[in-house]
Amino acid sequence: MAVDDASHRIIGDLLAQRTGQQLTEGRRWRVSSALAGLFRECGIENVDQLACMLERPGEQQLATRVVEALLNNETYFFRDNAYFSVLANQVLPDLAQKRAATKRLSIWSAGCSTGQEALSLAMIFAEQPGRWKDWTIEILGTDVSNKAITTARSGQYTQFEIQRGISVAQMLNFFTDCDGHWQAADRIRSMTRFQQHNILDYPPSPGRFDLVMCRNVLLYFDPETRAAAFDRLAGGIARDGWLMLGAGETVVGQTERFKPAAFGSSLYSPVYEDLAAVSRPPLRAAVS
Repeated sequence: MAVDDASHRIIGDLLAQRTGQQLTEGRRWRVSSALAGLFRECGIENVDQLACMLERPGEQQLATRVVEALLNNETYFFRDNAYFSVLANQVLPDLAQKRAATKRLSIWSAGCSTGQEALSLAMIFAEQPGRWKDWTIEILGTDVSNKAITTARSGQYTQFEIQRGISVAQMLNFFTDCDGHWQAADRIRSMTRFQQHNILDYPPSPGRFDLVMCRNVLLYFDPETRAAAFDRLAGGIARDGWLMLGAGETVVGQTERFKPAAFGSSLYSPVYEDLAAVSRPPLRAAVS
């Protein structure tokens, strides 16, 4: 085996151990570019040197930085806008009926990256004040990346980030220009909170969430890890709740914990015939 291949395997094993994601052949091309900044800081030139450093004792901080750099945090406001139309026009009205007695909704944005998905949801609620008057809306965003969660908690975005996915009216209505960055308004931030969490760990609030959004996360898992992730998602969702996946993801042939919903090609309902899977121990350790 070539040294370069062995080095990529070391880095790939680290990524899989910390996050469950696989460093497939198709993703290896971006390793050097993703780690370029780290190479400069460490005074090294390639993955072989980095792998040697990672093999030394006491390099946990370096390992964490490598994993953080390799995570794909691509996101933007109202990403794949058609999905948010389905949420606004079908899913949320359905949940409004189901939760009319309590007037409380809990939503989990799993793999939330830097927070745009959770804030997009908050904007939907804020734009319909009559429908959601006196409701308690709780949107939890989680991600394995501590760096991404730090940005999400700040609610601050660059000019480039703020222009991706929202209209000028939404930008001026929900954000304030503050010396070169845009700050999310308290009326949408108050609906959200963010925490670092590995999707392969136990769900943050078992059986609580009315809607779980986990889009473009499971693509990076192998079949065994993906099945374990579905177990965790099932453990967090209410019996009559909804799961929304990304366009390239499905539960069909992947798990028996969910079934396709009656509407929406990326919507699924939980199956509660066997709850034993929910209590299985996590497969991986979260990034620390």
